[in-house]
Amino acid sequence: MTYIKGQRPTWNEYFMMMAKLAATRSTCLAFPVGAVIVKDKRVLSTGYNGPPANSSHCISQGVCYPGLESCISSSNLPSRAVHAEANAIAQAAKYRISTNNSTIYVTLEPCISCLKLIISAGIKEVFYETEFNKVNKSLIRDMFIQEGLITLTKMNLSHEAMSRASLFLLNSTSVKNNNILTDA
Repeated sequence: MTYIKGQRPTWNEYFMMMAKLAATRSTCLAFPVGAVIVKDKRVLSTGYNGPPANSSHCISQGVCYPGLESCISSSNLPSRAVHAEANAIAQAAKYRISTNNSTIYVTLEPCISCLKLIISAGIKEVFYETEFNKVNKSLIRDMFIQEGLITLTKMNLSHEAMSRASLFLLNSTSVKNNNILTDA
């Protein structure tokens, strides 16, 4: 593995990659989502979406609800998933970690219910990767932004950051590397 000078991820990329890694723990078949709550460049809590603790996982059943043929056939039923943002906030609360004046990184733009929870938990900034809210719900989101309750930023990870991360994930990182800090 070759380390190239100056290609460290930005802090925002670093935390978004952590949110993507958290999403790998998701047990939701439809939308695997991950979230990371951060304050002062320190991780406070992580979360991913799936059913409440001790409930059957969708991936174990192969569907969201027992007896259904697919998750699509459950589209008229309420979601069983606790959203990644809610799980991250719940984990912080469970362990008495304040989320006041923190930032959340999430792989999917928060739904309006999660956005209200995020605001109520004192989280001031949201960075997200994929858009979710449609026009009717974006009006509520935009009202919260205009009131100064929250800032939302859509972000994309750079190709360089993702390429470097994949090298680290696919190779051992705790071995002597004779190619450290090469110029590309």
